[in-house]
Amino acid sequence: MKLSTIISIGILCFILVAGIAGIYSQSISLISGNTEMNVVASGSMEPTFHRGDVVIVENNPGKLNVGDIVVYNPTWYNHSIIHRIIGIKKSSKGELLYEIKGDNNPSPDPYLVKRNQIISKVKIDNNGPEVIPKLGYITLWVRGV
Repeated sequence: MKLSTIISIGILCFILVAGIAGIYSQSISLISGNTEMNVVASGSMEPTFHRGDVVIVENNPGKLNVGDIVVYNPTWYNHSIIHRIIGIKKSSKGELLYEIKGDNNPSPDPYLVKRNQIISKVKIDNNGPEVIPKLGYITLWVRGV
């Protein structure tokens, strides 16, 4: 067999395994530890991410800042969402609340987000957010999303 054929078969197997694993969870664990992959399911973060892109995230992020892209569990929707922090406020009790918005959305998400709703933060390297373009399409197709 040619090396290119072996590589192609390996990539196809990885995509299939990632797609099947994606049926059962919101994110696919890369290595035991703090890093996972999440599939982008909508165009709300374009042009930063596109539907079907896979983003690399770190669980239990430390300090969060304006500009960070996070995965959170909204109170108004049944699935996690990947959006950007655009503001940080304090409640009357001193609790930090995050104003979050998709880059491609005209307005912020409908409710402020508490820290315990934020699951992970998109990893950033020297070139920006860590993303694997279009790798998640198989997961979206299998899920029917």
